[in-house]
Amino acid sequence: MTVIVLVIDGFGIGAMPDAGALRPGDVHADTCGHVLDSRPLWLPALGALGLGLLCPHPSLASATPLGVRVGRAALGYAGADTYAGHQTMMGADFGRVALARLADHAPQVTAALTAAGHQVAEPRPGVLLVDDRVLVHDNLEADPGVNWNASGRLVDVSFDGVLSVARTVRAIAPVARVIAVAGHSPEPLTAYVRDGDGGTVGLDTPASGFYRGDDLAVRHLGAPLDHTRQLPDVAARAGVPVTLIGKAADILACDAAVRRPAVATADVLAHTAKAAREGGLVITNVQETDLAGHQQDTARYARLLEQIDAGLAELIPTLTPGDRLIVTGDHGNDPTIGHAYHTREYVPVLVHHPESRDVELLPDASTLADVGATAAVALGLNPASLAAGRAL
Repeated sequence: MTVIVLVIDGFGIGAMPDAGALRPGDVHADTCGHVLDSRPLWLPALGALGLGLLCPHPSLASATPLGVRVGRAALGYAGADTYAGHQTMMGADFGRVALARLADHAPQVTAALTAAGHQVAEPRPGVLLVDDRVLVHDNLEADPGVNWNASGRLVDVSFDGVLSVARTVRAIAPVARVIAVAGHSPEPLTAYVRDGDGGTVGLDTPASGFYRGDDLAVRHLGAPLDHTRQLPDVAARAGVPVTLIGKAADILACDAAVRRPAVATADVLAHTAKAAREGGLVITNVQETDLAGHQQDTARYARLLEQIDAGLAELIPTLTPGDRLIVTGDHGNDPTIGHAYHTREYVPVLVHHPESRDVELLPDASTLADVGATAAVALGLNPASLAAGRAL
């Protein structure tokens, strides 16, 4: 048996009711619809999987010969973030993870760092300078309040030193991720601090020069999770082979999993096809659509959708009765919205069951955790083994 969860990163199908809370214009976000409107697209596989039932459009078939269950899912976590989206999708309860500015928690963070033996200064409100070497700040490259960073220049501090600070911050941070970052910069990092959206303040990491070197060091410290109650671990303990592909290989925990990290969509699809032939649970993230959204490059996003569709068209005929293919997203990233951040949108949930020709429209799922629970049932596992989620 093969169960594939293929995540098109940043593929939303319309704004959630609270999408405009941070940026009012995001109430008009519709990644799928706006990309489809950009030019005529050839998407026969996504049409056959029932996307046109959710997003009626001339580029998508309005009926399907395949057996599918089709619906949409709310995100089930705060903000719009790939890491939080995938952890939730795999069955984690991310309801306690909050959007938070560092400025609102600076006293608690300062106390924790001081208790750990560090000296802490606040060169400006919302930014902490630890031991005159490591900057703790809001991450300005994600939605405001999603992540915090601990950043240091390698000429001043080792990456282990930056990571130690990040771990102390992680222990009390309410946000999804604390990211340790180290690299080379011509000036002290305080020279590159700027205001971000939503009252955030932090290091302008691209301007600092970190990304121009070949020795950039990064470690993502996620919110505490019981990975034993997420789908990959539950499946592996039941004897199901688990393969994590693309960005999923970087952000999901499972010691028993085979990992196939890749960014290029052609490589991600090739790894997925191979893993599907081998059987078991296959979790794939196609990342380049998200990159196109960040680049606000609608034409690139459209080309990538056609490339993904071609890969799905080759994959679908290889599936046999009892297999499942679930195509979904983790958040939106509307390239037409006028900014480079993720958009808080519903995502499609397209479930193909080869043994049937029935078509069913599903009610909205309240959380992406329902995707993981649905995959668990397809594998013959008890969805109650996951920390969250109900089978669709």
